[in-house]
Amino acid sequence: MYRPPSSRGFGKKAPAAAPRSKPLKRPTQARGKFTVQAIYDAFVRIWEAEGWDGVTTRAVALETGIAVGTLYDYFPDKEALLSGYVRHCVEALLRRLDADVVAPPTAALAARERIARLVRITCDSRLDGLPAFDQGMLLLEHRVAEPKHHLRVYDELATRWLQAFAACELPDPPTDATVHALLTAAWGGRRYRLLRGLGSGTPDDAAWVAEMDEIAWRSVAAQRS
Repeated sequence: MYRPPSSRGFGKKAPAAAPRSKPLKRPTQARGKFTVQAIYDAFVRIWEAEGWDGVTTRAVALETGIAVGTLYDYFPDKEALLSGYVRHCVEALLRRLDADVVAPPTAALAARERIARLVRITCDSRLDGLPAFDQGMLLLEHRVAEPKHHLRVYDELATRWLQAFAACELPDPPTDATVHALLTAAWGGRRYRLLRGLGSGTPDDAAWVAEMDEIAWRSVAAQRS
């Protein structure tokens, strides 16, 4: 016979998760964008010197050279700052893929080089010109990222990967399923390697990126054979 759930033990509902802290606004004017970039730069300097415990809103404001109240206009606490910075890293990665992989016309970029860039930019967690993102930040990501955020990032990356392969104008392009499989291997591998402390700069990292590049290109060659 069915019994209503008890208020104790297994029948007790799990408490609702506390809402995650988020940035208060995104700057639209040049001055605001400059300020937020300066805040992110200060955050990274403190992070690299002292870790998460050393990151406080007061310390970041002091390092940036702004009033704490100005920082609060954008980030109510350090979790919101981390949330904003993680999204900043994703957007920088997407812009790099757009500029270096998707946008160049076919005549200006051979398919082999386009795929190599696609893999390298996706896999390399310390690529020159992109914001720093390390193991410690990944371990804290659960504080600011919900499942919908992870899905959004995957969908944004998948769009670029599909566009990149379409731009190659291959006689026998890989199926969407193949492209998704390659992206999952590349992006998932990057994150898992970072989690294990095997991010960019380790001795075997270049070898892993080269192997992922070869796998991606072989998948294209297999379609053509």
